[in-house]
Amino acid sequence: MKRIVVDPVTRIEGHLRVELNIDEATGKVQDALSSGTAWRGIELIVKDRDPRDAWAFVQRICGVCTSIHSLASLRAVEDALGISIPKNANYIRNIMKASQDVHDHLVHFYHLHALDWVSPVEALKADPAAAGALQNTILEKYNLGLTGPIEFDTAAYPKEFPKATTAYFKAIQEKVKKIVASGQLGIFAAHWWDHPDYQLLPPEVHLIAVSHYLNMLDKQRELVAAHLVFGGKNPHPHYIVGGMPCSISMSDMNAPVNTERLAVVDTSINLALAAVNFFYLPDLLAIGHMYAQKGYVDGGGLAKERVLGYGDFPDEPYSGITDGDYHKKCLIRSNGVVENFAAGAAGAVFHNLEGKDFGDPAILAEGVEHSWYTYPEEGQDLHPFSGVTNPYYTGPKEGTKTEWKQLDEKNKYSWLKTPKWQGKPAEVGPLAKYIIVYVKVKQGIIPEPTWAEKLMVEQIDAVSGVLGLSPEAWMLSTVGRTAVRGLDAQLAAYCNKYYFEKLIKNIRAGDTAVANMEKWEPSSWPKEAKGVGIIEAPRGALGHWVMIKDGKIANYQCIVPTTWNACPRDKNGVQGAYEASMIDTKVKIADKPLEVLKVIHSFDPCLACATHLYNAEGKEIAVVHTDAYCKV
Repeated sequence: MKRIVVDPVTRIEGHLRVELNIDEATGKVQDALSSGTAWRGIELIVKDRDPRDAWAFVQRICGVCTSIHSLASLRAVEDALGISIPKNANYIRNIMKASQDVHDHLVHFYHLHALDWVSPVEALKADPAAAGALQNTILEKYNLGLTGPIEFDTAAYPKEFPKATTAYFKAIQEKVKKIVASGQLGIFAAHWWDHPDYQLLPPEVHLIAVSHYLNMLDKQRELVAAHLVFGGKNPHPHYIVGGMPCSISMSDMNAPVNTERLAVVDTSINLALAAVNFFYLPDLLAIGHMYAQKGYVDGGGLAKERVLGYGDFPDEPYSGITDGDYHKKCLIRSNGVVENFAAGAAGAVFHNLEGKDFGDPAILAEGVEHSWYTYPEEGQDLHPFSGVTNPYYTGPKEGTKTEWKQLDEKNKYSWLKTPKWQGKPAEVGPLAKYIIVYVKVKQGIIPEPTWAEKLMVEQIDAVSGVLGLSPEAWMLSTVGRTAVRGLDAQLAAYCNKYYFEKLIKNIRAGDTAVANMEKWEPSSWPKEAKGVGIIEAPRGALGHWVMIKDGKIANYQCIVPTTWNACPRDKNGVQGAYEASMIDTKVKIADKPLEVLKVIHSFDPCLACATHLYNAEGKEIAVVHTDAYCKV
């Protein structure tokens, strides 16, 4: 038995440490720990602040999914105060959310996850002419031929299309060759390029993927134009409680939103569709197909047992979340829990999750039995409305508080709490969202699917046809979790086009309202109120809970997707999604656990960044270093 530590896990947002016990003879992971090594203190920062400002603070929880926390926060405050936003604001928020989804998934695959599958070193062995021919074959073979409900397509042709010439791939290969020959790999540094998994794919696939890696480095910034036009900037665009802060005018060319700027958004949306349909999905399916053919379908972990989703994309404005109207309006009704999908869609068990459940401590709660926090009553789980953020750092089992050698799996070992649905952990993310919708449609729980839900089912069935495997055989794996994220990007790209068309039609009809200010003044609020804000973030189910008293935030708690997935085990030793997926993964070389990096990266980890706290005068009080490699 060999113990392996990977700390920090790179190519993620935030700080993550994993520890593994590996049987070197079999490659079996016997035990695994996942530890978030930084403390998120945002909940304390927003306490006693004006709830209208909360979105601006909490969106700084993450620097990658930059607008998702804002939307969850806005929904929570609006739910608490009974605010319904105008149609235009709802469409614009959906466009910004869909743009974020596509951008996040593309960046994740090419710049955070692709190098687990392809190697610039292997790309040097490729024949550029063969790569060009293979590129055309991939585009033809892995085009699923699925589209959303586009009524007016303003793109005459894709502005970007994968190049497939010998000269192009030869030029890319020469560029990579110079980087490798210099010994300064830069963006390709610090990896196990001699791992046997890199021999599974032809060199030409490596060259194609590396060329697209470089191509998307340049193009990804153009995918978030909607954030610039409607929100003023990216990252962290602007919002407002009650709607959006951007006025609309089709006659004033100085207006924040006018014909010229709407055209910019349209161009960005069309580019996203091309990037997903002609780059992302073909690359993803080509690599995934080769892995699936060789039997690499491990890493499913907790997804085999239990997945959870919240639902998203309210098609029209709704009156609230806790009153149940939100889910009645959702385009994608992925709200619920599915257990035992390993038995297939027919054998899986579905549990509903709707508005009233989000305030029920018997349905949703968090524990801290293995987390560096304390609760008023030891061993008791708390619902977010009554949640507390009281840090209690105890250090590792072996080593010092700043120099860790081994974490203490029997006690506290992570800065992440342990979220639970009815006392059980669950996996969240695009994979969970797709499993839930697929089961609900196949079992007739959704008798009349929306166009988006139909597309999701068609995507799963199409990929199953390409791979020659049933959905439960390929989805419940590292390959499946990665592939479904690409399907979700395609879905989001079509949602983007769909809501843009709804926005244009509504403006043409003469409606230019973007904000409802009827309850802007605190004098119109109740003395006490509480609300829930939920959203399907790129990494899965995200919830914000706010309690307002006398016009100020009395308590604020978040359960983020990575908290669900990267959480430490519960008091009964039941492990979260990261830990379960690592145990479900076979490792070829203990000292080079590339397979474990693959499965961790398939979740697109987003652990919270370290927080500095300041007093009222703006002076720094203290900086707490919780990473084992930080020096005071």
